[in-house]
Amino acid sequence: MDLNADLGEGFGRWTLGDDRALLDVVTSANVACGFHAGDPETMRRTCELAAARGVAVGAHVGYRDLNGFGRRFVDVAPETLTAEVLYQLGGLDACARSAGTRVGYVKPHGALYNALVTHEAQADAVVDAVRAFDPALPVLGLPGAVWLKRAEVAGLPVRYEAFADRAYTAVGTLVDRRRPGAVLHDVGAIAARCVVLATEGRVRAIDGQLLRMPVDSICLHGDSPGAVAIARAVRSALTDAGVALGPFSGGLDRLSA
Repeated sequence: MDLNADLGEGFGRWTLGDDRALLDVVTSANVACGFHAGDPETMRRTCELAAARGVAVGAHVGYRDLNGFGRRFVDVAPETLTAEVLYQLGGLDACARSAGTRVGYVKPHGALYNALVTHEAQADAVVDAVRAFDPALPVLGLPGAVWLKRAEVAGLPVRYEAFADRAYTAVGTLVDRRRPGAVLHDVGAIAARCVVLATEGRVRAIDGQLLRMPVDSICLHGDSPGAVAIARAVRSALTDAGVALGPFSGGLDRLSA
């Protein structure tokens, strides 16, 4: 099982989360590419830290929305979105290569992640960008998302993730952050549900239903209160349950690809 987290989300002198501590826990790092967060120096430094630990680097692409941290939908034209995602991939890959690694997968951020669950035009735009950059590059997202279905048809390797600390609706989508109970905080409960996800491919929805959700990766949010403690508890619980941990994308193995 892979453990991923959103990292490199500082900007200039402003920092967010404890990237160094999380990089000692996760196996894949979703690195902000400068549009919703991050800047060239932060991107390069995060890639260096990840490479030194054997952690896979993923491109965490988003809308051009620094002020809103990429959590606001942007009705951008598909051709513009394709160009912007391609730009983000190229920038991060340059930073990754200079650190002795490379971009191993793509995961959308925030509002773009949520939009691609149903927005067909933007889904096609992101798929087009990834194919133009590297048609063998894996993409990571929510099971059932339109963009992953389009990616699979386009021949891209598709991987699925679940969120350690986010509640799910009865249809398998994420509960809106504005609703009570959307974000979980009980460390023990979060770790226990991750073991069930990894060993049984199931997760309990907010209404109590047990949903089938086989996934390749579990996302640990780096900006949540107590993020490092939660991440360590999840990793420990998975290890104790006999779950082998490693990057789904092959990590540094992609250097020879």
